[in-house]
Amino acid sequence: MISSYFKIALRYLAKSKIYSFINMAGLSLGLACVMLIILYTKDELSFDGFHNNVNSIYQVTIDVRFTDGSSMDKFGGTSTILAPTVKTNLPEIESYIRLSKTFWDIKLGDEVQSQSVIQTDTNFFTMLTFPLLQGNSKTALRLPSSVVISEDVAIKHFGTVDALNKTLMFERDGVFKPYIVTGVAKRCPQNSSIQFEVVLPLNLSIEEEQRIDNWASADVNTLLRLSKGSDAKAVATKMQELFERESKEAFEPVRKSGFTQTFNHQLQPFTDIHLSQEFTAENGFVNGSDPIYSYILSGIALFILAIACINFVNLTIAQSVKRAKEIGIRKVIGSGRQQLIGQFLGESFLLCCISFVGALLIAQLMLPLFNEMTNKALSLSYLMDSDLLVGYFFLFLTTAMLAGFYPAIVLSGYSPVQTLYNQFRLTGKNYLQKGLIVFQFALATVMIIATLTIYLQFDYLTTKDLGFEPDNVVEVKKRNLTPQESKLFGDELMKNPTIVSVSPQGHGMMNAKINGEDIRNFTYDVVNEDFVDLLKISILRGRNFSESLSDSAHAVLVNEAFIKMAGWKEPIGEEVNFFVSNGGIKTVVGVVKDYHYAPLSKAIEPQLFVPSPGADDKYKQVLIRMKPNSEATSLPHIEKTFKKLFPLVPYSYQFYNEINLQHYEAESKWKKVILLSALLTIFIAGIGLFGLSILTAERRFKEIGIRKVLGASVKTIVITLTKDFLLLISLAMLIAMPFAYYASNTWLETYPYRTDVGSGTFVGAALLILIIALITTGYQSIKTALMNPVEALKRE
Repeated sequence: MISSYFKIALRYLAKSKIYSFINMAGLSLGLACVMLIILYTKDELSFDGFHNNVNSIYQVTIDVRFTDGSSMDKFGGTSTILAPTVKTNLPEIESYIRLSKTFWDIKLGDEVQSQSVIQTDTNFFTMLTFPLLQGNSKTALRLPSSVVISEDVAIKHFGTVDALNKTLMFERDGVFKPYIVTGVAKRCPQNSSIQFEVVLPLNLSIEEEQRIDNWASADVNTLLRLSKGSDAKAVATKMQELFERESKEAFEPVRKSGFTQTFNHQLQPFTDIHLSQEFTAENGFVNGSDPIYSYILSGIALFILAIACINFVNLTIAQSVKRAKEIGIRKVIGSGRQQLIGQFLGESFLLCCISFVGALLIAQLMLPLFNEMTNKALSLSYLMDSDLLVGYFFLFLTTAMLAGFYPAIVLSGYSPVQTLYNQFRLTGKNYLQKGLIVFQFALATVMIIATLTIYLQFDYLTTKDLGFEPDNVVEVKKRNLTPQESKLFGDELMKNPTIVSVSPQGHGMMNAKINGEDIRNFTYDVVNEDFVDLLKISILRGRNFSESLSDSAHAVLVNEAFIKMAGWKEPIGEEVNFFVSNGGIKTVVGVVKDYHYAPLSKAIEPQLFVPSPGADDKYKQVLIRMKPNSEATSLPHIEKTFKKLFPLVPYSYQFYNEINLQHYEAESKWKKVILLSALLTIFIAGIGLFGLSILTAERRFKEIGIRKVLGASVKTIVITLTKDFLLLISLAMLIAMPFAYYASNTWLETYPYRTDVGSGTFVGAALLILIIALITTGYQSIKTALMNPVEALKRE
């Protein structure tokens, strides 16, 4: 019997090619989306789970709080002295590692490049599970001049992973020194929060490690491994008590200057780091991910799969008229209702099985695009573990049951007498079928409005006036650039007529006192007197810096946001007391107009500018304004000058406009994801509507013939065949738009500067949906309206 059902199912699928294709195409696309989302979610949830004893490894985090208990900042950085101190005093701590990520210059022949390196303790490769292809994990970092490199770095520099005992030249204190390769590590797993290419020993002397003032720093990330059965909260409490006792002497000087914040130490499970939105990434850790992305993608996948299942139900029920006689004959010769339900569910399972194969092929084809949009390196082989295979089996069963159960119940309930005497008709108002069409296009409407909203916001972010002119400005990186070096570099650059102006810049955060009160976490920029003119920032009050004036060493500029924070009515002449670093009292000499120095995803914050008054101040980059369309001349001159003055420093540059666009990579990524999702949603809904329009036309074939004989025009017939669909789709849009408006506004509220969700967005979405509906239903309606009525009247 089962083989008979199988043959009938294959014959039915072959006979109904259009409907079979529509069902399988929709299900395959829906299932492919679910597979890709499962890949993404599995990768997100599995971060750092590959380490041995990972459940006993914790990161030390710090919550900096003000005296009123409010949080000032949360981060993963700690002092270098913390780990060895708690290891000595707390028996629950088995081992620790500290990590510091920085850039060292590496020499390759005559070329110098900047290389990302991680400095860490000697037990890094024994506490964490990063296998070595060559070398001993216990001793690889024991010598001060040892280095462990990844297999990619080994191939890049030596052409082979067989790099043990070979030499790399790193710059230290202005001299390139040899480091011996003592280990070659396997490439870091993509689901690792720690990604490295070069690992070096931390090399702290006992004197450096135990300096009392280290307690007030946050230079490294610290990972602790607790002994079995230890309570992490209890250990964190003991660690905080130990910190307060040991660091008291280190904090006395800054406490006397007015620093009142407290450092509260906590322990964060290692596997929570990647998806944590509470603590900022520091040192050796890559930036984490917002779990909201997994929720959004999962919702999209379920939307698309739901629409595909709706197509299946609608088309199967609509096509049931064609199978009515078959069902009647089966009932007459003895088939029971349970047998018929089993047959139709079997057909559903067969179609789902074929769709699963199609979904695997589609997922494989879409994977490169999906990886590019989500910044992943996923592979379908990543799915092949026992838990996921069980999950896919249940997904298969669930999809088959959702898609086939209701049609099986409906079809198996037909009256054999009516079907055999051609008296069978689909009765009732078909509320379920109509409701499914409404639900389907409501989802499509929401997706289209979401896509338009994201596009409009991205356009707003990338075209809004920033308050300065980034065009034709180049940023050249140079760490620890002194005022003397910057002046020499600027003077040499200005010898070329295509260079308009040059200004160095240092950027950071600072605290200060104004009228005896703390001013916390404002942006602190070290610049020169050309900076304001180079970026064409407006000065609203006062004046710019000037080396010719005697007060230049104590002068500062502030922006409008700083004035509001300070509560000044007349800012010129007001004083700012830097009590912690860059000490001394400085005087406000000018106010610049607020400009968007940070991404538009952040509100303009208080900003203060100081000129570089002493030899100890350092810059991080140099800004260079070129004449328009002079890149062919200006860029080679900049590179030549830089390499001439700093031959042992790697050279790189970036246009300011490109930096601005990089701020919105997340929006750009989700713009593509939502667009692709909307296209899939519309496509699946559209082909489902196309199939229903064909079945509607066939069911009303004789009616259309009679109407034509009685004089109905093509226009009248087309309207007759399409109006029901258009009414349902119009209802779907009316239901969807309030939800879409709420969702769009909720998302836009996360931006301090945002576009508006205007009526044009909804009108555009409505027109697009209606055009798609007219195209998918209109073709078959026109074709039916143009048919010869004789063909319809003689069919019986």
